[in-house]
Amino acid sequence: MYENSVFLQKIDWFILPFILLTFITSTFMSSDAIGFFALIVMFLTFIKLLSKPSEKLSFKSFEIWLIAYFMIVVISLAGSTLFSLSLKGFFKTFVYLGFYFSVAQYLKAHKNHTLWLLVVIGICTSAEVVAGFLQTFVHPEAISTWQDTSRLNPEDVISRVYGTLQPLNPNLFGGYLIAGFPVILGSVFYGAIKKNLCCVITGIVLTVLGVFTIFQTGCRGAYLALMLSFFCAFLISAKFFWNTYKKLYISFISTIIIMMFSAITFVSALRHRFLSIFAMRNDSSNSFRFNVYHSAIQMFQDNWLLGIGVGNKNFREIYGLYMRTGFDALSAYNIYLEIAVESGIFALIAFLGFLFLLVKKAVSYIVNSSNFEVVLFISVSLVSILAICFHGFVDTIFFRPQLQFVFWTFAAVISANIEK
Repeated sequence: MYENSVFLQKIDWFILPFILLTFITSTFMSSDAIGFFALIVMFLTFIKLLSKPSEKLSFKSFEIWLIAYFMIVVISLAGSTLFSLSLKGFFKTFVYLGFYFSVAQYLKAHKNHTLWLLVVIGICTSAEVVAGFLQTFVHPEAISTWQDTSRLNPEDVISRVYGTLQPLNPNLFGGYLIAGFPVILGSVFYGAIKKNLCCVITGIVLTVLGVFTIFQTGCRGAYLALMLSFFCAFLISAKFFWNTYKKLYISFISTIIIMMFSAITFVSALRHRFLSIFAMRNDSSNSFRFNVYHSAIQMFQDNWLLGIGVGNKNFREIYGLYMRTGFDALSAYNIYLEIAVESGIFALIAFLGFLFLLVKKAVSYIVNSSNFEVVLFISVSLVSILAICFHGFVDTIFFRPQLQFVFWTFAAVISANIEK
């Protein structure tokens, strides 16, 4: 069949556009529409595995943990008291993981196309950066209660931007920018490696705009993740610049740190927003999260083995039995607690095992490899994954498709470009 079918022989020509369309549509279309393109990628990959004689499905050590996680989720689904609702959440998980394996399988055969994927993610992120930057001049009104303004003067309230992502939400927007920001930052280093001045200048301008727009989202988790992104970028770049440009390198880092702290110190609206992180119960958003954490931990204690079943709708139904009056929630506002509640302790261990080994393999490659271009691709992917996971301590926008598909693509980039 393969030898006599032009379509099957050229099937990779169809897989790549649908991978790219998944990223592009994430910026403005609904979850169902985004998932449709991801399903096409999975279907075409499945056809290729069945029909192409030389195509083989192999797994790396960290992917075994991911398969174990999926199997535990299946068991959790079977034991869920709200099977129909949990089935919807399970299907989403299946699509996300299927998309990861599909992209990884594609990149293993086309490592030279890694740049294409990163460029499209960078373009989509840059477009959202510009959209958010322009929104700061029109002072958009909050669509819902996005921040506690009871103790703030009107001039100290940030007009939180939300881009074009659906549903419109500044926390989702902040998380998306954090996920794609390392690609923009990486373009500066890529331009330096290729000695492309235009790429360097464009990358620097978009980096500055990106930092400004992330601040304007008012997403405090994104603030912390942004600092982590810069910290990781500085550590990785030291491999190439420390010995030769030590003084210039230290000066550049010092300038970036001073600029960020100056913005937080002297811009009153930003200062109040950042310091509200440490206000504990005095900030209504913080207090709400603490109440949700308390109830979610009780849910986990009662369902620690297999959880309640995956999915935010399933979570909301069960959460109603545990919540404090007036504190309804769609999620646990912590991705690790969410996984533990939905699928049990062993699912959480499997997911953390996958992350640990993935990060370990990526760091090992960065430290030991001399291939600057591939090191840059893996570095960008690693920084993004770490930033998303760090943001996940205080929010669960990680489970939105806009972040999921980017996250799993970065994981696939690492998987496809390391040897073992």
